[in-house]
Amino acid sequence: MESLELTLTRSRIALLVCFAASIILLIPAHQFVLGGLFFVATVVLLARDPEKRLRLRLGVLLGCVLLLGITDITPDLSNENFIRLGIVFMLVLIVPLIVQRWDDARIIRYRFKPLRWRKADIIYTILSVPLAWMVLRGYEWGNLALFDNELFRQWSMPAEADDSEIRRLFIGINLVGIWDELFFINTGYALLRSLFSYRVANALQAVLYTAVLYDMAFVGLGVAVVYLFALTQGAMYEKSEGLLWVLIVHLVVDYFLVAFIVQTYYPTYGMDFLWRKGF
Repeated sequence: MESLELTLTRSRIALLVCFAASIILLIPAHQFVLGGLFFVATVVLLARDPEKRLRLRLGVLLGCVLLLGITDITPDLSNENFIRLGIVFMLVLIVPLIVQRWDDARIIRYRFKPLRWRKADIIYTILSVPLAWMVLRGYEWGNLALFDNELFRQWSMPAEADDSEIRRLFIGINLVGIWDELFFINTGYALLRSLFSYRVANALQAVLYTAVLYDMAFVGLGVAVVYLFALTQGAMYEKSEGLLWVLIVHLVVDYFLVAFIVQTYYPTYGMDFLWRKGF
């Protein structure tokens, strides 16, 4: 992946700190006054930077942060929420794709096939099956023990098992999971990586990744769990420059997530929820 590898001057360090602060304050914290001040500071510092490509690429990402910040992001399964979030989520994918037409490089590529096939990616993808189960179970236990919060009840389900509602949950979570990788990795990370080093870009995209998912449902230990997960997703994309592995791993996690949500509400359901009679 081609990158400008911009030098981190004091002004740019301040810019990135303000950018990260505005993400945290606007999206999960909903501190619009303080978050707005950091947002304005980011805009001012960005406008003063001499690198045009930095202004364009980070500017469009900053606009996405603002749109996500003013959006009520919830795991509600209603049709209204599907449509409302669907419009916002599509906008933050489409607008950067359109804006990059005025750039001198095609950064957002939607490439699924890896440019480099690595054994490490295949092994990690296979290991993601038991790892996803263990991490989600540990996350559930830790949230309950430390925060008195039942993670899997962030998603509301009817008192009696309804296959149509379980299907809606499965489809909704998987659509959001696919969007996560298309936006945070294919768009956010790609834009940041085109400007900065791998470590800087990955750390920043993980902040954005964590902020949105925390606002959605992954509270408590979610800050640590999602941030580390986002870093591994960015690392896989960096090495392969394709979406295949990050999408497979995310969908594996989502399968277990849905299974645990369903089992929390309906103990007779298990990992077979997807192929039970009536689904």
